[in-house]
Amino acid sequence: MSQNRQDPAKPWILIAVIAVQALCAAVFLGDMFADLGGLEGAEPEQGEGPHAYVEGLAAIALLAAIVIEVRILLWLLRRKAHLEESLSSAQAAVQDVIDAEFANWGLTPAELDVANFLVKGLSTAEIAAMRGSAEGTVKAQLNAIYRKSGTSNRSELMSLMIDTMMGQRQADPDAGEAVRSA
Repeated sequence: MSQNRQDPAKPWILIAVIAVQALCAAVFLGDMFADLGGLEGAEPEQGEGPHAYVEGLAAIALLAAIVIEVRILLWLLRRKAHLEESLSSAQAAVQDVIDAEFANWGLTPAELDVANFLVKGLSTAEIAAMRGSAEGTVKAQLNAIYRKSGTSNRSELMSLMIDTMMGQRQADPDAGEAVRSA
């Protein structure tokens, strides 16, 4: 998928469309009043009245559409703000669960760093580069994390974390053994 596509949630696009519609409605209404009031300097021609009424109806319909679009736009903006707030809360809750699990395992500050990078999906080499340490050091820290969590590898640890985040297991230090023995 292309990353260059415009975000349809950007309100300025809808605001521009509404502004163009408002301008068109103003032109229609101005023309209708000019036709009906004879403001163009001449007597209205035969049949000009029905044409002016059609223009008036079109302008009223256009104004009604503008009102509806503005209401929908405002609702969408409120909905987007609510969803962004909910997402932020969910992200914070996930981080809280991860932090609580790491605290239960009694990780050292270095292991905590490595565990956070591990959860984010970084490889051993990437973690070593991010921390400015040797891969052997990171591997030793990973082994300590696996031992403290009651898991034996990255996959088991991530499965344990997912189960914890989904509420399928209690966040306690002995749960890792219970999960492995089941």
